[in-house]
Amino acid sequence: MTLFQGTGVTVRYGAVKALTDVDITLEPGVVHGVIGPNGAGKSTFIDALSGRTRMTSGTVLLEGEDITNRPVGWRRHHGVSRSFQRTSVFNSMTVRTQLEMVAWRNDEPDLDGLMATLGLEPVLDQVCNEIAYGTQRSVDLAMALIGSPRVVLLDEPCAGLVADESVRMLQHVRDLCKDRGVAALLVEHDVDGVFRTCDRITVLNLGTVLASGEPAEIRANPDVVRAYLGSAA
Repeated sequence: MTLFQGTGVTVRYGAVKALTDVDITLEPGVVHGVIGPNGAGKSTFIDALSGRTRMTSGTVLLEGEDITNRPVGWRRHHGVSRSFQRTSVFNSMTVRTQLEMVAWRNDEPDLDGLMATLGLEPVLDQVCNEIAYGTQRSVDLAMALIGSPRVVLLDEPCAGLVADESVRMLQHVRDLCKDRGVAALLVEHDVDGVFRTCDRITVLNLGTVLASGEPAEIRANPDVVRAYLGSAA
């Protein structure tokens, strides 16, 4: 079942084409990865889908409703959430205070369960500038998932994490999206992690779709290997 769909997503800045006719379909409980070399248009794509960047052309649908011109706040209120490359925690607040604040605004039914799954219980009463960076990233993920969003757009949730932290983070992403039936788009530079975590993968190159399919298809695609994966395949 299609929950969220971007069709013909195109973003131009003057004569510069950041994205051209990019399509994506997200389904409940499915983690869809987006990878590609630097400058491929990944962050622009997630900004366009979340409403932070105005599209030159294209359509965004949520359960068949055209939300192309809906603002960011409306999308979050109606179940489209996102995270950012940089942590968006409030450094002077305790973990508990900011999660409860977000939960109050977004009507989260199981905040305790979410915090337990992400291993945040030991740090709930610490202010965020006193906890480890990897834990701050978990707080970020918690805030994106609060309110039971139907769609979550994750922009490099593993940015700045060491290898074992990245493995744990992506496992949390997969488990929580499966358990909660969330349709997830995951933009991430950890290629091995993407292949481990995602059910489907879209590869962008120079603002266009190079390939899209299941991980095994993408890993075996000669165009993807030449343009991006190289010896990593």
